[in-house]
Amino acid sequence: MHRNLPMILALAFAALAVFLAPSFAQAERVRDLGQFQGVRSNQLTGYGIVVGLPGTGDDNLAYLTQAMKGVSGRMGLTLPAGVAPGLKNAAAVMVTADLPAFAKPGQRIDVTVSTIGKAKSLRGGALILTPLYGADGQVYAMAQGNLAVGGLGISANDGSKLTVNIPTVGRIADGGSVERAVATGFDSAETLRWNLFNADFLTAARVRDAINQRLPGTASVEDGVSLALNLPAEPNTRASVMAAIEMIEVKPAETPARVVVNSRTGTVVINSAVRLSPAAISHGKLTVRVDEKPTVVQPAPFSQGQTAIEPNSTITAEEENRAIALFQPGASLSQVVDALNMLGVTPSDLVAILEALKQAGALKAEMVVI
Repeated sequence: MHRNLPMILALAFAALAVFLAPSFAQAERVRDLGQFQGVRSNQLTGYGIVVGLPGTGDDNLAYLTQAMKGVSGRMGLTLPAGVAPGLKNAAAVMVTADLPAFAKPGQRIDVTVSTIGKAKSLRGGALILTPLYGADGQVYAMAQGNLAVGGLGISANDGSKLTVNIPTVGRIADGGSVERAVATGFDSAETLRWNLFNADFLTAARVRDAINQRLPGTASVEDGVSLALNLPAEPNTRASVMAAIEMIEVKPAETPARVVVNSRTGTVVINSAVRLSPAAISHGKLTVRVDEKPTVVQPAPFSQGQTAIEPNSTITAEEENRAIALFQPGASLSQVVDALNMLGVTPSDLVAILEALKQAGALKAEMVVI
């Protein structure tokens, strides 16, 4: 390892901290900070059947058999009672889609198809006409079409298998047809509401002031998320005003001090608002090593002794000599990173240090473990 690597990392983190400092924060558009209430997508879900599979579908599953009988009945075909057809060429699937805001009947949307049974692959299959339901139980779209599957699954007679990506999930581009529009209240509500993505009173107040500076008397704060907007009732004028509001630039408030720890990967992210009270950190590493070197003892010639193994153990303990890092009041992100890099801590050690600082009351930040 290059001897200057710790210093290079420290300089890189310090540069990143300066880049993220609040004094250099850029103004953002209103459309990037929140959205108008009701102008959003809606999730749709349906239960369907994929047919035409080359023997990679479900096999005699009760719910699939019942669904196939229902589909056959709609087509005028009656299957024999008490007979479960072999359905290796079909699979029971869940169909999901997002219905965009202002979507109108006749427009097309993409759908995703996923198996819910023991089907091995959906490659080569076609989805039978499936209704897609919203949260209110109403049908908003119909889906049908040939699947595009990016995964591949192969099995041999000896039991060996090869799987590439996920062959049990497919997608149908423009496979759904919108049948019902969702009311948004855009053209009927007297007052429209605009909601922040993240609650913050200061940001909400700044957005209100920026809107009122452009359009006096238009916006008022309801809470830390919502602003009430008094807009013209005529749809054409209202749309123009909404477009103008979305492009207004606002400098958002500084984010709360937060430390995010990914316990699975060891990733630690510290934002620029993190500050430390006076604290001293000493981080050392104790290594205990046990070496076993057994020796073989041979008996003397013509004796009654037996060959034996004599244990021989050596125990050593080493503790690295590490310096103590002292943080002055209000230490910033760059100072924290510089000091921890000088201590040579690993990501797992960094998590332990941050938790100890939090328990000691020196870390003024929220710890988030994901």
